[in-house]
Amino acid sequence: MSKQISAIRGMNDLYALPSQAFSTILSQAEQVLAQYGYQQVRLPIVEKTELFSRSIGEVTDIVEKEMYTFADRNGDSLSLRPEGTAGCVRAMIENGLLHNQVQKVYYSGPMFRHERPQKGRYRQFHQLGVEVFGLNGPDIDIELILLSARLWDALGIDNLELQINSLGSQQARADYREQLVSYLSQFSDQLDEDSQRRLQTNPLRILDSKNPAMAEIVAGAPKLIDALDVESKHHFEQVCAALDCLGIDYVVNPNLVRGLDYYNRTVFEWVTTELGAQGTVCAGGRYDGLVEQIGGKATPAVGFAMGIERLMALLIDQQKISETPSADIYIVLAGDSTLQPGLVMAEMLRDALPQYKVVMNSGGGSFKSQFKKADKSGAAYALILGEDEVTQQVVTIKSLRTEAEQQTVAWDQLITFFNQPSTDTK
Repeated sequence: MSKQISAIRGMNDLYALPSQAFSTILSQAEQVLAQYGYQQVRLPIVEKTELFSRSIGEVTDIVEKEMYTFADRNGDSLSLRPEGTAGCVRAMIENGLLHNQVQKVYYSGPMFRHERPQKGRYRQFHQLGVEVFGLNGPDIDIELILLSARLWDALGIDNLELQINSLGSQQARADYREQLVSYLSQFSDQLDEDSQRRLQTNPLRILDSKNPAMAEIVAGAPKLIDALDVESKHHFEQVCAALDCLGIDYVVNPNLVRGLDYYNRTVFEWVTTELGAQGTVCAGGRYDGLVEQIGGKATPAVGFAMGIERLMALLIDQQKISETPSADIYIVLAGDSTLQPGLVMAEMLRDALPQYKVVMNSGGGSFKSQFKKADKSGAAYALILGEDEVTQQVVTIKSLRTEAEQQTVAWDQLITFFNQPSTDTK
């Protein structure tokens, strides 16, 4: 016997309830995004490595350690996408979609990072990303926060906290960076290995350290929000005022940062304490410098990405989703002569009742075994089609979830029966 081939570590199969949760999240998200006028784009999974080294940064862990990178046959260095924003920006520029235009788009799909798998963090994971190009006011920042809040309501997810901050202008950040490096350098011998490495390359990321030993040092650092330029401060005040007006609770987190220079002004995250260390389920913000950095003309941009697996875990842990029946109506067949009439009946029901899942028994079996399968399917009704029923052109209807008595219904009255308000197979 050949050796069994297993899945790659951190690349998981989805089935049963997790698969249903995955579909529910995407379905609800697409409905909410359509309400706000966003259009879907589909982007490649593989891009040139240069796209990510230029956008994410060559000195980041993602580019240095985590990307799945390989040489194409023609010698090009290609990578499986570790995130979606860079590819979306590349597509907007390449297809000429940013010239004097506003674009409000979303995408979803798998991303890839070679890191240690744990709950909420996998090597193949899925994100839904939302991006807006061509608008620089606080109104669109607010809209993205409202849109995400509406999605949590639609999914029924509880206990998410909105954290917000402002990174200011690029000049304000540059000035603040000097202050931060000067402060942190006083503690260089107390910084952990990651922070020592980031001190000269990406010092703002030190503020986001999860190391408890760094907490006191981080708490004493100067606050970026205190160094905001006048315009950025006004922008942030408008965001906060709108959230107050709309009743959206939030916490200003001065340590909520982004390590890359193209981020500016509003940043936000939705976080939970129910997933351990992987508490961020959605992260967003303004990145007005990225389009120019990738090769386009300077364009204001803002967006967010949400982790599908983390939302799936919340839906399942909070019991906000349960397995749906595989059938609403199950057709039980008795006798060889019932196969063709059963097929005709099943197709007739699917044509006339597209909202219902109609399953016809396959593979034969006794009445008892067929009813076991009908019950396991979760169907509300079994339609019993025997040779006598075929002769008389009737079908026996048995309720599988109530004590209602069996009924015999003529074939030409079957659709009427299931369209009655009192008939609830859902």
